[in-house]
Amino acid sequence: MVRRLEAHQLCFQLVTTTRCTPKIVIAGYSVQQHDIELQLGERCVLYILRLVPTKQPFPVDLKLRYELLVDDERVDLSQLAYENDYLEIVIPNRLEEVLHGSCRNPHHESRDSLCTADEYLETARQRGDLGPQLFLMSGDQIYADDVAGPMLLAITQLSALLGLYPDKDATLALPVSIQEQLYHRPDYLPKTPWQNRSKLCVGYWFKKDEPHFTSMKAGNHLISLAEFIALYLLTWSSEAWQLIDFSKLNYIGSNAKHASQFNHELTWIKRYVDDLPRAERIFANVSTLMMFDDHDVTDDWNLTAKWEQAVYQTPQSARIINNGMTAYWLFQGLGNDAGETTNQLTVNFVEALKDRFWDWQTFSKPLQRFNSWHYCLNTTPKVVVLDTRTHRWRNDDHFNEPSGLMDWDRLLELEQNLVSHDQVILVSPAPVFGVKAIEAIQALFNACGEPLLVDVENWMAHEGAAKKLLDIFRRPDTPSETIILSGDVHYSFCFSVKARFGKHDNRIWQLTASGIKNEFPKKLIKVLDKLDSWLYAPYSPLNLFTKRWQMNVGKHPIVGSKKTYLVSDSSISLVSLHNGTLEKYQLLHGNGGWSQFDLEE
Repeated sequence: MVRRLEAHQLCFQLVTTTRCTPKIVIAGYSVQQHDIELQLGERCVLYILRLVPTKQPFPVDLKLRYELLVDDERVDLSQLAYENDYLEIVIPNRLEEVLHGSCRNPHHESRDSLCTADEYLETARQRGDLGPQLFLMSGDQIYADDVAGPMLLAITQLSALLGLYPDKDATLALPVSIQEQLYHRPDYLPKTPWQNRSKLCVGYWFKKDEPHFTSMKAGNHLISLAEFIALYLLTWSSEAWQLIDFSKLNYIGSNAKHASQFNHELTWIKRYVDDLPRAERIFANVSTLMMFDDHDVTDDWNLTAKWEQAVYQTPQSARIINNGMTAYWLFQGLGNDAGETTNQLTVNFVEALKDRFWDWQTFSKPLQRFNSWHYCLNTTPKVVVLDTRTHRWRNDDHFNEPSGLMDWDRLLELEQNLVSHDQVILVSPAPVFGVKAIEAIQALFNACGEPLLVDVENWMAHEGAAKKLLDIFRRPDTPSETIILSGDVHYSFCFSVKARFGKHDNRIWQLTASGIKNEFPKKLIKVLDKLDSWLYAPYSPLNLFTKRWQMNVGKHPIVGSKKTYLVSDSSISLVSLHNGTLEKYQLLHGNGGWSQFDLEE
């Protein structure tokens, strides 16, 4: 996988089944290679390869040919090439085309839209164009809490085949047989006993324990670090699936409902595996940067202070969160900054695995102290990627209220990253400017004390965070054009935003693309689309009751549609720029089609 690419360094990510000496050769350039090597199991080694030019910097916005050598022998990767059997990369600098998406669930009932993106890139490369120079994945690269039954069996197989190191001192009393665990893991995940809860809670009087993990689909929730590692490999690598014996992916049990669900999931898993080589071609040719959202660890991760209190004060729950974060660091975080910042954790990680068991407690404190998951890319426009999960603005008075997506210190840092730039691409996993009708429904559930039920994850749910963020956008020295790329919500839309008052003639684009392989219920999204158009029309007085009433939000429909603003199709977005400003915003759909938003209306 090609990760962070810059004129002064290139970063590649590689997993092998044996320790070896991997080497990247850049045609026509002499380089020094600095490797991070992490042994994850008896037959699983992760490499982060960082290449530094020994003479002049690498050229930007041009195709560079590269090869992979293992122990001085060339690896045949022609199946990943777009032309001439050679892999080619482009160091992004002046961005003209960017791929963006989120929410890629292998067993969802839709096709992987990365296949359509692969076809687009193939056509571009064959006609001599660069194609997309950067691929930004803004969350839910894996679904650790929503795992299909066949996927859990494949994870178990792969963990054994690769000898992935098991957790030390596992504290959950799971059944020995993985078949007995299928769709039953919530029975064993940590809960707060009813008698330990406040008498003000309804569950106290009904003697109902409260689960720490709030996913509605936690039947096969990942637990160990080995399971997280195996899921990453199966999500990104068709080679990993070559090791899986599909004849052993069977449900053995008497529950007819689970048997039917298993077979249905298996059908879509097989289609995902068939499509996976197309996605791999993108990963091998385009710089890919990422940021976590909740499903990379677990649903509703850090949504409220009450959720955090329940999870982090219980060792069993804290261990699962730690494992999810560790796996994120290994497979996403290290490549985002080419190991320059996140590499400080490697010494602690190796220490935690020294006995070939994963001692999560040894790694827990260094992981908690690390606070630089966010990052920037100094392209034109500048890319600013936000961490909206680990620096929440908690409500100290009402623990069950949604936390702000970023605290005061991080918002001040964001402010400094935006000022004095003419154009910026801002990556926020959750939309900054969302659908008002949907946010109103979420506010209603929150008022009833149920923020977790409808995932109140929008920026406007927290008074302080919302006000500070809007104040930043109204500053006269913030960018004249800000393009916000978001996902999370499982539908796509295009909004344009301008301040109603003030002398700063800035424009903000809220471009939301979700999911790459996931969808919002289509009938429901049509109802919500109409509801939002009726209740929050441009001259509706209801707009005055929203936190962003000082911002004029314009909705842009799909070209050729009857005022369709919200799109619920598996899709990845293609953002086209001209001199740093938005020129075209398209959706490449999983079914092979494409659509375009009308930026003029």
